[in-house]
Amino acid sequence: MVEEREPPGPEQAPLVEPELGRLPTRELVGLMNDEDRLVPEAVSDAARAIAEAVDAVVDRLRAGGRLVYVGAGTSGGLAALDASECEATFSTPPGQVVALVAGEGLHSPLDRAAAEDDQGAGERAVAALGVGRPDAAVGISASGRTPFVVEAIRAAAEAGAHTIALVCAPSSELGGIADQAIVVDVGPEFIAGSTRLKAGTAQKLVLNTISTISMVRLGKTFGRLMVDVSPANDKLRARTIEIVATATGAPRAVAEDALMRADGDARVAIVSVLARIDPTSARERLDAAGDDIAAAVGA
Repeated sequence: MVEEREPPGPEQAPLVEPELGRLPTRELVGLMNDEDRLVPEAVSDAARAIAEAVDAVVDRLRAGGRLVYVGAGTSGGLAALDASECEATFSTPPGQVVALVAGEGLHSPLDRAAAEDDQGAGERAVAALGVGRPDAAVGISASGRTPFVVEAIRAAAEAGAHTIALVCAPSSELGGIADQAIVVDVGPEFIAGSTRLKAGTAQKLVLNTISTISMVRLGKTFGRLMVDVSPANDKLRARTIEIVATATGAPRAVAEDALMRADGDARVAIVSVLARIDPTSARERLDAAGDDIAAAVGA
């Protein structure tokens, strides 16, 4: 006789949802988008910690220090991207914003993934760059326990750098050793363990905020305009002329002429037009105002 069994109770429910691949594509897109909507709220919840980190970074950049990102995998890729974009967008001096990435230079993604377990490599990378007291080092790790990142930040702290942890897990090892911790708790990923999803999006948003607001504080903007752009190609040259014209209200021809006389420096051109002074005097005013255009023109 076959014994009849009760239907499985809640405690016996499957540990995973039904196979995602059976759902319509449109529904999958909606489900993933619903998860992504949670990221900005999680970043907003960490706003106070992000602001404190920005203030610390600005203090060190203003004093001649560097912003040093440390990451592995997706976090490392995002760190490298943000560092490179600072030079392209805000004309930061080469080496002022840099990224130390596990397995940098390795061609195989699997080799780069394995490199994140190399604790000694993190420590050596920090030593090779000479990270120390003038610098701010930001360790980026969704789990907060990536060996390369943890040991790099530990070494940076021991060398006297101000250290910041950007993590998605509360009470992490990385957060525990850093001077400051930014915890962006995005919850479980759409695909379990795939931190290139919500965690990666959150990290991108936070890094954007750290670097962008730092540059605003350092006088790299005027209003909402980028005014320290290096006109390295035709697109950027046209954009720089437009920036000067928009900032001053001058006709495009006047803006172009001012930019030419300012040797391509949009900030000098803007001060020159607004204050009706020559480029040399405009540069002197900017230097005295710490590159603050509004202060230089008395706005």
